[in-house]
Amino acid sequence: MRRELSDAQWQLIAPHLPPKKRMGRPRADDRKTLEGILWVLRSGARWRDVPREYTPGTTCWRRLKEWEESGVWETLWRVILSSLEAEQKLDWAQAFLDGSFVPAKKGGAGVGLTRRGKGSKLMLVTEGAGLPVGLHLDSAQQAEVKLAQTTLETVRVQPPRGRPRTRPEHLLADKGYDSGRFRHYLRRRGIGHTIPPIRRKGRRRPGRPIHADPIRYASRWIIERTTAWLQNFRRVLVRHERLLTTYRAFVVLACVMITLGALLR
Repeated sequence: MRRELSDAQWQLIAPHLPPKKRMGRPRADDRKTLEGILWVLRSGARWRDVPREYTPGTTCWRRLKEWEESGVWETLWRVILSSLEAEQKLDWAQAFLDGSFVPAKKGGAGVGLTRRGKGSKLMLVTEGAGLPVGLHLDSAQQAEVKLAQTTLETVRVQPPRGRPRTRPEHLLADKGYDSGRFRHYLRRRGIGHTIPPIRRKGRRRPGRPIHADPIRYASRWIIERTTAWLQNFRRVLVRHERLLTTYRAFVVLACVMITLGALLR
């Protein structure tokens, strides 16, 4: 059987899956089912095309939803991030914020009509090395700057001791986040920021001029690389799911695999 998971990855994931029920029909093997889910996530194929060596596509689909509803994917991601924090592999000196447009083939919650067509907005926060530490999904009609605060508030990493880490020391974002309200929010939380100002002809911004350090801003390619990592999971690249929770399960599972790879390096 083609393996989507290494034995080391499976050993870290298995303890966080719900226990098997003792009554009723025998349950499909958890590892084979997860391998089938990951095959769909990576290939972008339909559930009906899941290879026979895994469990049937309908079983994979039901298990994806079941584990999403019980919080398995979110818990896995947060546990891995906590392990990375314990090994001091997360860089909180700076973080990156960005959003990307995801075409949606069907309607449903979190789908909006834009000039680029129907779609959703995938908002992402990464730490300094590009590992995803927070995300938010919404309608593509929403401006990214209006979703920025909500996205940053999804960052929560529990270290072995002490309070959870919920904010970086410095945030980098592009000029689409040039907003007085957002800058005030960052200052109130004690987060430094590098956000280039939007130049508007014939209009002067009140107060002192805003300058963005070009050398620091040049590292923004890191979050663009993370977006490319996510898009390597082809089921994340286009939203085929009507239910936003199902699409979110795929996105979080992709984050699990990215952070798990960093943990096992």
